[in-house]
Amino acid sequence: MSRRLFVLLFCLFVVMIGFGVTLPVLPFYARHLDRTVGVSRETMALHITLLSSIYAFMQLIFAPFWGQQADRIGRRPLMLLGIAGSAISQILFGFATSLWTLYVVRAIGGLLSSATLPAATAYVTDVTTDRDRNRGMAWLGSAVSLGIITGPALGGLTTREDLHFTLGFIDIKIENYAPPFFLSAVFMFFALLAAVKWLPESLPSTVSSVSSRNVEMKWKNLDSKLKLLLALTLISQFGLAIFEGTFALYAQEKLGYGPTQTGFAFMVCGAVMAVFQAIAVNLLSRRINIIAQLALGFGLMGLGIVLLLLVRILPFVLGAVGLLALGMALVAPNLSALISKRGGQHVGAVLGIQNAASSLGQVGGPMLGGMLFAWQASAPFAIAGVFLMSIGLVVGWKERMRHH
Repeated sequence: MSRRLFVLLFCLFVVMIGFGVTLPVLPFYARHLDRTVGVSRETMALHITLLSSIYAFMQLIFAPFWGQQADRIGRRPLMLLGIAGSAISQILFGFATSLWTLYVVRAIGGLLSSATLPAATAYVTDVTTDRDRNRGMAWLGSAVSLGIITGPALGGLTTREDLHFTLGFIDIKIENYAPPFFLSAVFMFFALLAAVKWLPESLPSTVSSVSSRNVEMKWKNLDSKLKLLLALTLISQFGLAIFEGTFALYAQEKLGYGPTQTGFAFMVCGAVMAVFQAIAVNLLSRRINIIAQLALGFGLMGLGIVLLLLVRILPFVLGAVGLLALGMALVAPNLSALISKRGGQHVGAVLGIQNAASSLGQVGGPMLGGMLFAWQASAPFAIAGVFLMSIGLVVGWKERMRHH
């Protein structure tokens, strides 16, 4: 792995730590800030859901724009902007004093951090060949997953009692849930310094000049195969988000799990994705073509979700979660590799649209999952699992028919 690719993946890892920090801390932080108002349990649950969704919603809106800018002005400026913006949003999050400020900061964080992933994915496309692009995308996915694993651990370990200190005539209070956000901002600052020093621009000047004259890349201008790949991105993220949005509720109601067991399941999910995105794709690419890997991945995702309805003992539950994560580890990097190959000179813009499709799944999945769970606790997993397995069968059947 080259130094610049290592620096890129390190920066993306640190940015995703900032995202992961919010997963275990946000519900408690929101309640902590709102304790003087005393809203109802149902209203607070709605606030937490919206605070979780607004980040992905802002990415949905702005990722295509940042992707186009990555083709116009280059990958490096967008990476620097995304890292710096994420650091600023973490600091503001730590100083938040009310629910409405959390909404504002989450929106700002989603807007600025959405510049990072399209630029990073386009950077990997620039510095890899067609032969090793799948491996590069797998490394990128592993960096994202490792950040999401590390973030919750950092959030849990660094939450402390309220801190008070005085600077001159100014009395400053740091809420007990704020230190994780400040610490992640420090990590982002060092990542920003590393990017400034060791992350050169990867977009050739000739490509940039062509892109600046014709950078508009919209959904209606995409070819049918690219639209299909983007639709598969949406479906995969939708299925994963349904699991992420409803598993804690299901585990509490049906399995009797507390925060420890539930958190362990999420860590297993992230760990499997981090490890196998780098290993499984590399090994299977020598034996199975990329479309067959996608079919297998969707099938494993669906099977893992359905098995969650049948198992009760923790090791078997973790095994089902691991199966789901293994499927996603096959789907995500292969879709990114295929989409980047079809992007041509508009690879940044196309990857921005892919990030928007992913964000749409991350916004819609928990909402649909919550409604299905309110109707029947097993409904989100049953419907999502069967649907994902059906997608895997269709993709596999079409690939088999293509070779006959």
